[in-house]
Amino acid sequence: MDLLLTIFLLLICLLISNVVSHYTPYIPTALIQVALGVILVLIYEDITFDIETEWFLLLFIAPLLFNDGSRFPREELWRMKGPILGNAIILVLLTTVVGGYFIHWLIEEIPLAAAFALAAILSPTDPVAVNGIAQRIRIPQKVLSLVRGESLINDASGLVAFNYAVAAVVTGYFSLSEAVFDFSYKFLVGGILGLTLGLLVISIRLVLRKQGINDVTFHTLLQIMTPFLIFIVTEELLHASGVIAVVVAGIVHSLVREQTETLIAEEQVLTENIWTIILFILNGVVFLLLGLSIPTSMSGVLENPNINLWLLLLYVLAVGLMILGIRFVWAYLFSLYEYHFGKMKEAAKPSLKLMLYVSLTGVRGTVTMVGVLSLPFLMDNGEAFPNRALLLFLAAGTILFTLIVATIVLPLLSKGQIVDGGTTEKMDLNEAQRRILLASIQKIKSEITEENEAAAYELIEEYELHFRHIQTEEDTKAQANKKYQRKTRELRLKALKLERKYVQRQYRNKKMKEEVYDAFEKSLNRREEVVADNARSTMLYLQGKLIRAWRRFRGQNSREEETRLVEFQEGLQLQLEALQAALSGLEETAKKYEPKEISDSVISDYKQMTSRLKKPEALYDEKYELQKEELRVIVMDMGRSVIYKMYVAGEITREQAKELRRYIHNVESVTLYETNE
Repeated sequence: MDLLLTIFLLLICLLISNVVSHYTPYIPTALIQVALGVILVLIYEDITFDIETEWFLLLFIAPLLFNDGSRFPREELWRMKGPILGNAIILVLLTTVVGGYFIHWLIEEIPLAAAFALAAILSPTDPVAVNGIAQRIRIPQKVLSLVRGESLINDASGLVAFNYAVAAVVTGYFSLSEAVFDFSYKFLVGGILGLTLGLLVISIRLVLRKQGINDVTFHTLLQIMTPFLIFIVTEELLHASGVIAVVVAGIVHSLVREQTETLIAEEQVLTENIWTIILFILNGVVFLLLGLSIPTSMSGVLENPNINLWLLLLYVLAVGLMILGIRFVWAYLFSLYEYHFGKMKEAAKPSLKLMLYVSLTGVRGTVTMVGVLSLPFLMDNGEAFPNRALLLFLAAGTILFTLIVATIVLPLLSKGQIVDGGTTEKMDLNEAQRRILLASIQKIKSEITEENEAAAYELIEEYELHFRHIQTEEDTKAQANKKYQRKTRELRLKALKLERKYVQRQYRNKKMKEEVYDAFEKSLNRREEVVADNARSTMLYLQGKLIRAWRRFRGQNSREEETRLVEFQEGLQLQLEALQAALSGLEETAKKYEPKEISDSVISDYKQMTSRLKKPEALYDEKYELQKEELRVIVMDMGRSVIYKMYVAGEITREQAKELRRYIHNVESVTLYETNE
């Protein structure tokens, strides 16, 4: 299949996976993407996306790790340097050696060197899947920091160990002293090059600025190209670890950015937005590629009629438990050492629950799959690589095993409470955003006057929409169920009936012309169809949007609206009275209505409609927009105050406070941009 079409299909599956994830919050997005990759192979048997390990590291791992390094909390990285380096280097070597002997003992047909290669490539963890799970459940921050920190390094250590083991199988030669020297060279030189090249790129950008080259797009592109350039120079010219180099460069970049970001705020906003898109694509595509690779990696073994499928599954189960078991034992022993003899302050006392968190978050992913797919078909003597198909099957099965176990068990563990070293658990970032939005809505309500009423209610609607988007899992499920939707429709239909009842009474009392009454009937019928939420209502909604967009394009909307208001001034007043009658009925119903958020939402909508009708000209003049922006600025200042109070109270971390402030800065940037326009 054509490469361009393959990429297009992957991007479509990426979008589909996020839609599916919205309706299945209990399943990590990564697992959904793997499943879609498998389905894609089953539908299009000729679809391929073969990519060499070096290209995969350059195109996917380098930018992802550069971004992780630039965003990882510096204080946290230094504080947890012991556990991170222990997991990233010592645990990788232990997994390679112990796991290799175990695999060779379990399956004698696999030579010891090949078993070492499989264990080595199974040692790197993949934090992307864990992050997907962590967005839906509470995982201790210390565990998340450990997994994210070790993943900055263990890709390099795992791949180096894997390459040496493969070389031993292919050539039949292995030297421990050469391996140790080469391992040290790749890490040390990679780190030095990352530091040097990172500073060099930053220096070039500063020199260009002094020369008057301040184009924001240029500097943003240069920053995004940085990890690719550093990786290529490190790997191709000096044959050191490009992975380590981009991680160090990312950390250097974050240090310099903190000193200069206020001077180049526009560049920071643009870069953040572009990186968001890049990371969204890369994180999703790597798991889709994993799904594409799994059927191919398993087919070689399954096509052999002499292979017992159940025995293969038992092998996968044994290897998966071994990998997680080694991680569990290491985590317990290291935690025990840190608790009694370590220098980390407030080290957590070893507990079964904490160790399970650490071991189960060690999910294996795309680096493992890409690495094992790079196994050669032939050795130097011309013979076939021993049990290559079986190694691929075991690697793919172990990846799926760790993903599924983490998906099932981690939510069960998170139901209880856990204490990290005696400190209280920080507030979830989504919960902090919810608190800010709630405070913002209350602030807008307190600022409502007769003059700015229309703008205020529209702004409240915006913040309520944001609030619904970041609701907790329980709230999302509650609003997604049929009962909630049915009660919402019932209340809106009741309000429409109150409007219709008022209109019909006025018509019977000869207080309304027939043409005005007909217009009301059509409007109410259309609104009832929209509330019914069927296919016809959706088409009517889209049709209305297109008509209004066309009128705006031709500059007719404001003029036609003014003409309509003059001709139907009587209808305008009657519509306002009908809305107020419905609002009075809703407020009376709300006193005994449950759940309260439904009645509050419907009442807010009717208040907004009445305020617009009271001052329809506000929808078309600059004064309305100015009122809205003034309210937004007041709310953003209040939001910063709420963030500061939460940070001082110890409810959020410094990094969470920075992330929340970044969110407000982005909103402010958009507001200022629209105002200048």
